[in-house]
Amino acid sequence: MTGTPTNLRPEDALAGLAGRPSALPVRRVLVAVASRHGATRDIARAIGARLEEGAAGQASGVMAVVLPVEQHPDPAPYDAVVLGSAVYAGRWLEPARDYATTHAATLRDRPVWLFSSGPIGTPPYPADEPHDAGPLRAITGAREHRIFPGRLDKQLLGFGERAMVTAMRAPVGDFRDWEATRAWADTIAGQLAEVWATAR
Repeated sequence: MTGTPTNLRPEDALAGLAGRPSALPVRRVLVAVASRHGATRDIARAIGARLEEGAAGQASGVMAVVLPVEQHPDPAPYDAVVLGSAVYAGRWLEPARDYATTHAATLRDRPVWLFSSGPIGTPPYPADEPHDAGPLRAITGAREHRIFPGRLDKQLLGFGERAMVTAMRAPVGDFRDWEATRAWADTIAGQLAEVWATAR
């Protein structure tokens, strides 16, 4: 693992376009995320940053916009969507589930990827997919669902959450794998380059 990425603010989405050939078409990718304590939001920002800054994304003219699902971003203007959520009690957060359901028709009409953040410990536990991963893939037509380890910081938890993790003896720490996160973003960018090449 490496340190938490920087240059991850949604308002910096245009920064990755600097230095690209002016004739290169801009391909907009929405990275929509539901995060309770910020750990999953950081993963989404890392994905967005890599989509823009990686070789495949640069070659394809990717502009990634990272937004919380609570802002209800319309996926229609985007060429592709990455949708992610923190996982609690084996399920996505309700705002992310609602977003997928509300925009299912639009999402099915473009390339979509899903990711979850939640397992903690070494090795990460639980390793099982969230209960709603299968149904969400089905309604969105997502190409893939990826699970990333999460972070557990008791200082960020509410009283009830702290009591629960203490009772479960859950391991405390930051288990996020930034190398794996960036590698997945590179895979997405490569697949998008193939999609866009065949669409010309």
